[in-house]
Amino acid sequence: HEYVGKPNNEIKLENTEEIAGHGLKSTINGKDLLVGNFKLMNKFGIQYDLDPNTIVYTTIAVAYDNKFVGYITIADSIKEDSQETINLLHKLNVKATMLSGDKSTVVKYVAEQLGIDNAFGDLLPEDKVNKVKEIKAKNETVAFVGDGVNDAPVVALSDVGIAMGGLGSDATIETADVVIQNDQPQKIVSAIKIGKITRSIVWQNIILAMSVKGGFIL
Repeated sequence: HEYVGKPNNEIKLENTEEIAGHGLKSTINGKDLLVGNFKLMNKFGIQYDLDPNTIVYTTIAVAYDNKFVGYITIADSIKEDSQETINLLHKLNVKATMLSGDKSTVVKYVAEQLGIDNAFGDLLPEDKVNKVKEIKAKNETVAFVGDGVNDAPVVALSDVGIAMGGLGSDATIETADVVIQNDQPQKIVSAIKIGKITRSIVWQNIILAMSVKGGFIL
């Protein structure tokens, strides 16, 4: 905002449409404006003299009147307790897999920073579903943590669906089995530990009840 200054309110966007998995297309003064990823540029035959894969950050490409104007980079900050969460999950023998619609270069960078076991980027919602199906096909128990509306199908498919209560979309929260109200990833570890303790208590109660009944029968 400091760089751009005051927005020009005279600019009127017309015929705005969303192109799924690519970005937005609109019209200004009778000329097309494209804002999205570089797949959007390729789709409309926009020429650009750079390799998107060399850009580490999430990138928004912009084209106007069939010409490449430039790009904007966005970097999300990693949550403070994410590193500790991954370390604790590894101690519990839980493998961490990252599924993201962000660029593969960004996903790879974050995965290396946090020590995530497997990471996949440039995924559409249906790609995330297919990846989870592949993991479940190996008889693995899957807990999936998501916040965006695109995560809702995968949250529903997982054995345990977990949503972020603050940042999460309504669709994902409604679909989830577990909601983390304060958006702290480390609560996932707490939930697993609570689950293990609860299961232990349940088995203790079952064994005790069966022992008592067996004693009466004898």
